[in-house]
Amino acid sequence: MIASSRSQAPITNPYVFVVGCPRSGTTLLQRMLDAHPDMTIANDTHFVTRAAKTVLRRDPDPDLTPELVEAVLGYRRFYRMGLEDQDVRQAAENCQKYSKFVSRLYDLRARAHGKTISGEKTPDFCKQIKKLHVLFPQAKFIHIVRDGRDTALSTLDWANESKGPGKLALWKTDPVGTCALWWQTQVSKGSLAGAELSPDRYFEVRYEDLVSDPEGRLKQLADFLEIEYSQDMSRFFVGKTRQKKGLSAKSAWIPPTKGLRDWRSQMSQEDVLLFQELAGEWLEKFGYELLETDSNQPSERADRCRAWWEGRG
Repeated sequence: MIASSRSQAPITNPYVFVVGCPRSGTTLLQRMLDAHPDMTIANDTHFVTRAAKTVLRRDPDPDLTPELVEAVLGYRRFYRMGLEDQDVRQAAENCQKYSKFVSRLYDLRARAHGKTISGEKTPDFCKQIKKLHVLFPQAKFIHIVRDGRDTALSTLDWANESKGPGKLALWKTDPVGTCALWWQTQVSKGSLAGAELSPDRYFEVRYEDLVSDPEGRLKQLADFLEIEYSQDMSRFFVGKTRQKKGLSAKSAWIPPTKGLRDWRSQMSQEDVLLFQELAGEWLEKFGYELLETDSNQPSERADRCRAWWEGRG
């Protein structure tokens, strides 16, 4: 239940967006929040901005049209909301604005799960915070940040020509450099946009801190969300962990675990130094350590990566 005396107004959904560079622990955080007895967090539906991409370019909160309703229903990931088509169309009735329609959809999802609070986890929304804030000025944003070098290690195992930064041409010649510039772009856009919001609307949490002290960090997040902390949040994995050999940590539903990736032992020094050259400023901003280096001169490899990134159009 909503507990804080600061929150007297009725709940407006979507209540919270969980954002961050992909491979940074967004799914872990989504599962923790979704385990709360009064909160459900949709997983990677993407539809809010992508189904309305064209009209949102012209109008920050467009009128709802039958075509826009069908675009939402037809969006390839909308099925993850778990809503029936007839309920979606009914939600659109007497609804003039897109934002109100989307709000009703998250209300429906909350009721379907027997809960009150409904939110969304789509990592790439860290680049859409400003747009989402205009649509839903009451919504809160939680930006989870992970050491970019560990994010890169995870990304190298995950991305391909049709997914993540693997879709970029630079990936074929320098995947680590691509990861560095991709991570920096994601986290910087999220952090800079979040800095323009009030502290009751935007919260940053480091993945490493969440894993090291799940209960402590989740209590901070519960306070930010103005909800009662529930032990269910830190015990999200109970009854769901799978021991089958070969499963990823995500598929196995393991509890928060330190050291799943460790750039210090799993990344070559050359790659570490390249990452620092390209994204060191933002590593430092988030409090991550840098390796000492004898040279302050940019490497040719970093120059090539940066030139490609800046000229990609």
